Amino acid sequence: MRLPRATRPPDGLVLLGQPVAQSLSPLFQNAALRAVGRDLLYTAREVTAVDIPLVLEACLQSNTGGNVTMPHKRVVYEAAAQRTASAERTGAVNTFWWEQQALVGHNTDVDGIKATIRALCAEGIHGDVVVLGAGGAAAAVLVAISELPDAVHGRIHVVARSVHNADVLSSRTGVPAVSQPSSDAVHWSSVQLVINATPLGMRVNDPLPLDVAVLSAQSALFDLVYRREGTALVQAARARGLRAEDGLRMLVEQGASAFECWFNTPAPRGAMWQSLGHAMPPAHEPRA
Repeated sequence: MRLPRATRPPDGLVLLGQPVAQSLSPLFQNAALRAVGRDLLYTAREVTAVDIPLVLEACLQSNTGGNVTMPHKRVVYEAAAQRTASAERTGAVNTFWWEQQALVGHNTDVDGIKATIRALCAEGIHGDVVVLGAGGAAAAVLVAISELPDAVHGRIHVVARSVHNADVLSSRTGVPAVSQPSSDAVHWSSVQLVINATPLGMRVNDPLPLDVAVLSAQSALFDLVYRREGTALVQAARARGLRAEDGLRMLVEQGASAFECWFNTPAPRGAMWQSLGHAMPPAHEPRA
């Protein structure tokens, strides 16, 4: 699927969110800018939802594009005059720029998720997929799965405490899924891929969102959460010999897709990974 492109590249780049202090985006985006010789600076700005209209007005005046992180993805979605298909289907904007003074909202989280799924399931998905959670991250997961070039041959299960929320998620994204009130309702022997789209794992003392003992040897696990020291869920899955990745590839790839939208040029992924202290991982193998 062809990425949307900015007609006029931004003159500045900013990350809007609350909090943003721990974000890795400025690190790898500034490395990308240096690698292609663009004399711009990508900055992070902590803002409240109340601040968003004034901040966006300032971005318009300076032709500043950028990214949006939690909790403002929905707020900027609602502010956007033009939305891409990915933004519409997910109901969230994480990447923006300006076209003739109109705010364009896009969602590149979908691209980051697809890249990670391709690495974990290089031969395609022939079993069931289980998505843990029914919030905004889960919406991006369902849209990403629906955009994979090879169809999922099994069923998609959305496990959430509220079956109603899971039903609404499936309806809004247009992706058929079976809503499950708990992981106990899933037949795990047929599951090929599990995706954690809950925030569990962001804090050290969080409980695991799933007991990995239920997974078969053929299952792979994708935890959207990223922690520098690794997430407990990924560590537990790898200890069982399963293919597993955290959210770092997703983070870099969504940033690379955003870069390509802003500048209509291939993102220097090697430089982006190097800025984080990692070699660029193979596209069709799990990251170690």
